[in-house]
Order: sequence, then structure tokens, then C-alpha cells
Amino acid sequence: MADRPPRVHGIGGVFFKAQDPEALSAWYSKHLDVGGQPWGGHIFPWKRDDTGASAYSVWSPFKASTEYFKPSDKPYMINLRVDDLDAVLEALRAEGCNVLDRREEDPQQGKFGYVLDPEGGLVELWEQPKE
Repeated sequence: MADRPPRVHGIGGVFFKAQDPEALSAWYSKHLDVGGQPWGGHIFPWKRDDTGASAYSVWSPFKASTEYFKPSDKPYMINLRVDDLDAVLEALRAEGCNVLDRREEDPQQGKFGYVLDPEGGLVELWEQPKE
């Protein structure tokens, strides 16, 4: 690992299931100043140490019935930021990881790829769109 740059350079987001996402977001907003966005989540802006580029992490509750975390049965999903999604997914496949065929790409939101960790947790890998 020392002979290659880090694959992940930050947490893109923490997403979790909630019985009442709107009420939970309102509680976090009122008591902790987190949440309260029209879509229910919160954006934490920051700067990358290695490049100084602007970045952000997202916190957001999902409805308990969401199918977005499938095939995982965990009540959460972690989103990790990467610079080159294709290279990371290729390396993970070569290492025998359970990389899903699922892919998403949007000019405004970026590229998303998915891998399951050894305990079945869904990890969403995110390449932020180029500015």
C-alpha cells in the first residue's frame, strides 16, 4: 500500500435508515444544527489536505423502507470519496472484493460505484464531478 496513493481521500457521506426521517432530521437540526435541508440532510464543507480543493461530506437519514442500500440488509451505507472510480473498482475486483455491477453517473453529482464489505455492508464509492 505504501507504493500507491490512497484510494479513498475522505468520507463522502453517512446515510442511515430512520423510522421517521423528517422528524429525526428536524431533531438534529434543532438540537445539533445538523440537518434541516429541504431534502432532510446536511452538508459539511471542508478542504482536502492533499490538494486544498473544496470538498464536502453529507449526512442524511433515509426512510426505513428504502431499497437504496440493497443488496445489503444493514441500516446504513457509507459513501467514500475517490479520485478515480474506475481504477479503484478495477483494483478491488482484482483483489477479489465483491464489486457490484451497479453504477451511476450524473454530470452534476458525479460517478458512483458499489462494493460490499466482508459483513455485507454497502460501500458507495463516489468520484466528485470535475469543476
